[in-house]
Amino acid sequence: MFGIYLKRELGRRKKAALVIALGLALGIALVITVNSVSAGMTQAQDKVLKSLYGLGTDMTVTKAQSAPTSGSSGGPRFNFDAKSSSSSTQSSDRVNTQGGQVLASSLVTKVAAQKGVSDAVGALTLNVTKVDGSFTQGKAQSSGSSQQGGPGGGSGSTAQPKVQGGGASFDVNSYSVAGIDVTNQDLGPLATSKITSGTTFTAAQTDSKVAVVSKSYAKEKKYKVGSTFKISGTKFTVIGIATPDSSESTTDVFLPLKQAQTLGDSKNKVTTIYVKATDSKQISTVKSTIQKNISGTTVTTSADLASTVSGSLSTASDLATSVGKWLSIAVLVAAFLVAALLTSSAVSRRVREFGTLKALGWPSRKVTRQVVGESMVNGLIGGGLGIALGLAAAYTVTAISPKLTAQLGSTGGGGQGGGPGGGGPGRQSTASTMEIALSAPVSLTTIALAVGLAVTGGLIAGAMGGWRASRMRPADALRSVS
Repeated sequence: MFGIYLKRELGRRKKAALVIALGLALGIALVITVNSVSAGMTQAQDKVLKSLYGLGTDMTVTKAQSAPTSGSSGGPRFNFDAKSSSSSTQSSDRVNTQGGQVLASSLVTKVAAQKGVSDAVGALTLNVTKVDGSFTQGKAQSSGSSQQGGPGGGSGSTAQPKVQGGGASFDVNSYSVAGIDVTNQDLGPLATSKITSGTTFTAAQTDSKVAVVSKSYAKEKKYKVGSTFKISGTKFTVIGIATPDSSESTTDVFLPLKQAQTLGDSKNKVTTIYVKATDSKQISTVKSTIQKNISGTTVTTSADLASTVSGSLSTASDLATSVGKWLSIAVLVAAFLVAALLTSSAVSRRVREFGTLKALGWPSRKVTRQVVGESMVNGLIGGGLGIALGLAAAYTVTAISPKLTAQLGSTGGGGQGGGPGGGGPGRQSTASTMEIALSAPVSLTTIALAVGLAVTGGLIAGAMGGWRASRMRPADALRSVS
């Protein structure tokens, strides 16, 4: 009886039911769209942070760069030999550690032993500045000749010879090098990349003269597997080409840690310790533990680094988080109120119907159940329409949204770092800017939220309408008869 009556009443008031369902659908669709865009923003920021941290890295440990002493020069110095040949080609490499002061390699073991730490690995970041070119010696040429002097036939003076030509032409090339622990490549700088050509390091190559280069750097230098190059006179062989998983790589060359330490004159030293926590929900506690037990270090988490992300990605994320969510809540509340008012108004127009039903013996709870049932069906229809509209909006955002830019600055704790705490590998002198494609993924959680909102909207509207219907008396039906 309940189902038959419900179907007949909804069919008889199609327009009213559709208006209520559409109102709820618009509110639900907006909630789905805002949640999907927010999820896309979070994914985009995770990609930015992952490109600096490394897969599975929860925090990094570095040490702030000390202030230069008075009279010292922070810039690189190059010394070239003077030669007598007219044209001399010379080359020199300047290798500097980067990302703050170096840490003793023994600290890696100490950090790994801290409570809450699952794994820790050290890395050494270097910047290599290569200067090569040639000097050209100038030539002395005489531009004057003897001239007749004054009375007495004396000769004039000869002009001094002038040096013409000569000079110097040098090219400067700067690139980044990361020394990694080849026995644990799942954590650290190389973890964000996949080897798309050749092979990666083996555990036996801890001190081998081999290298993995990034895809962009290999393309620039026309390197391929088997190519060789020199750093400060040491020849390295390319064994693999690495392609970053989600963003442009900030490291050009990867070397075994011992080789990088030799080049940087930093034996048993690292610049960054990458840390993985046993529980991602306890990262702040692990950070406090490391800072307490290992003094003089800077511990930087992904949350710390996220605060340094700026650009259109950050602006859009703030809008989606604040304005978008408040707007969706406001529209949803308005949709619920409109549905409740329309349902209550519809009940008011059914005075004769409900009064007659009560006169026939229907109790108030049965009348209330009938109204709530109709409202629930309207809510579920609105939920279905809202999910369809929300999915369409999310797909449209993914298809037509422009790329957003993310600019990464240092967190201030590690000197010149572009990575966590200034300790991450890469080109550290300036902030790094990258483009991120925005998507709007719709999760099952979002769909479940939409269904819950649809049911809630139906219950709110049904409760108000049912309360009004339950207060009607059979006498009301008689008074409504003209």
